Amino acid sequence: MGWLIPVIGLVLGVYFGQFLQIEIPAGMVKYLSIGIMAALDSVFGGIKAMYEMKFDSLLMLSGFFANALLAAALAFIGDTLGIDLYYAAVFAFGVRLFSNLSLIRVYIIENLRMKSQLFHAHREAMDRKEKGNQNESGLAEVLATAEDAEAESESYESSRPEEPQPIGRHNEP
Repeated sequence: MGWLIPVIGLVLGVYFGQFLQIEIPAGMVKYLSIGIMAALDSVFGGIKAMYEMKFDSLLMLSGFFANALLAAALAFIGDTLGIDLYYAAVFAFGVRLFSNLSLIRVYIIENLRMKSQLFHAHREAMDRKEKGNQNESGLAEVLATAEDAEAESESYESSRPEEPQPIGRHNEP
């Protein structure tokens, strides 16, 4: 049910964006694009952190504002000097967006695979129980299948290289 609020916000945002006649001055387009990229980077970073069980709303919110302010400052300094420095921010946000999106995709696929294996193992156990053919070796086989699925998930997690932590952020147990 918690997913419903962001979806409603997205639908309302698209609706208002399409039907309200809001004109953005040409000089502000760079800043708007950087703001949108900072927002998307924060959202995808938050989703990735949720899958990694490291989500911290204060870090996400402060990261959004810090990234947006730094990117806006780069764009402003670039405008003042006559150089398009905002491309550096767009490039950095773009790299992070694709990196976070690929990690989110991997987490979702691995989660679905593990759930599917556990579902099939459970269904097989229930089918054997209904047929009356459930014996110790059949149960052991089903449990071994479930344990293999769990071990595969754990081996995947342990084989992934650990991501570098930001300076000043400590892993807490």
